[in-house]
Amino acid sequence: MPDDATTATARPLSPRKQRLREISDRWAPERDAFIAKNQAFHDDDRRYLRFLIPEGLRVLEIGCGTGGLLAALRPAKGVGVDISEPMIVRARAAYPALDFVVGDIEDPETVARLPGPFDIIVIADAIGMLDDCQATFQSLQTLCRPDTRLVVAYHNYLWEPVLRLAEAFKLRMPEPLTNWLRPADIANLLELAGFEPVRTEWRQLIPKRLLGIGTVINRVIATLPIIRRFCLRHYLVARPQPSGAREKLSASVVVPCRNERGNISMIVARLPQFCDDIEIVFVEGGSSDGTWDEIVRVKALNPERDIKLFKQEGRGKGDAVRKGFAHARGDVLMILDADMTVAPEELPKFYAPIAAGLGEFINGTRLVYPLERDSMRLVNRIGNHLFSLLFTWLLNQRFTDTLCGTKALRQRHYDRIAKSRGYFGDFDPFGDFDLIFGASKLSLKVVEVPIRYAARTYGTTNISRFRHGWLLLRMVGFAFWKLKVLP
Repeated sequence: MPDDATTATARPLSPRKQRLREISDRWAPERDAFIAKNQAFHDDDRRYLRFLIPEGLRVLEIGCGTGGLLAALRPAKGVGVDISEPMIVRARAAYPALDFVVGDIEDPETVARLPGPFDIIVIADAIGMLDDCQATFQSLQTLCRPDTRLVVAYHNYLWEPVLRLAEAFKLRMPEPLTNWLRPADIANLLELAGFEPVRTEWRQLIPKRLLGIGTVINRVIATLPIIRRFCLRHYLVARPQPSGAREKLSASVVVPCRNERGNISMIVARLPQFCDDIEIVFVEGGSSDGTWDEIVRVKALNPERDIKLFKQEGRGKGDAVRKGFAHARGDVLMILDADMTVAPEELPKFYAPIAAGLGEFINGTRLVYPLERDSMRLVNRIGNHLFSLLFTWLLNQRFTDTLCGTKALRQRHYDRIAKSRGYFGDFDPFGDFDLIFGASKLSLKVVEVPIRYAARTYGTTNISRFRHGWLLLRMVGFAFWKLKVLP
């Protein structure tokens, strides 16, 4: 970006902003030294932000300082804004591949110069320096796409006395009078400005390594319920609020099936035409009851329906779903279990929130309406309710039923989940958690759709109830390790 586009804003600064710029200009030569004094804190902070923000995106950082955080995110296009010219001079020298702008983000002229839209907008600590947080958030809407994520990282207000003491002993860079905002305050300001909070997280109970003791406490203990509220750092991820206008999207309904011959014709006959363009993708997994031949027969009898069929080479429902999604052409990808315990007539409920932008990952829940007799044993119901509490904490979004097989998401979001699959690996034979954990890592907006869950009328279940419980226990441990301990 040329220098004439990065000069300081001409709009007069408030006295508080002038004081901020004076302090930043004065301490710019020592900014990196202050970071080094608190290396454990900054390393953990950057590690978690890298977990939230995939590499290779268009990233804007507000209050970028000397540019270290922006560089750590490894963006395809990185732009940093800071009010201090000496800070920006050092950032440009250290990271010439990134663009840095001198300006006040509360000045409309500064916002207008930024090359949006961006995939990610990061505000790490700078929210404390804003004169009008709500107006600033509103101005950022012009730099957003519907899929943009706004990531706000800030200090816990309970730590203010400790941080001020650190400033007095020159262990931390001095700051002027700042806004000390709770996560609920930030969420409220975002909602007023047209953003929708998606997830909140707390980290770093001890912002020092202490010979490894602090690291262990931060990774294992600090994220536990109640305790996490005392952590130094909190993070809030938000997205632009949807307009509510319904898009015309095509849909692919993927039906993994094994020994489900008696249900195939009913699935096709009862699947409603909930959008103009629907394809049905059957993935058959080595049945012994003639399921493949039945799919071929039903396809021939229904030429008006776009039906595709594939044989599964691997094993497990998860493998079948991934094969179906790989061959699907729809804008919206949906899963319908062939056992018909969830009726095909329920699928419009999954399509509607995606088409209206109200949700990005739609998960069915069987535990709201009364269950049909013999559809789920009492011990399974109790276990599912207990596990829903655990997964809601682990994922930082509400999940009441992780094992409902019916799910929906946009293909572009699935492609991002598949691209990031290496983080979790091939760990889930059923495919439910592969999608749920992937959606959580990408901070997709989760919406749960209550459905009526019926007893199976044909064939026998392919899932052992004891294996189900063991799978849930494994997934709790796996999620805790991958989503809480490692980031």
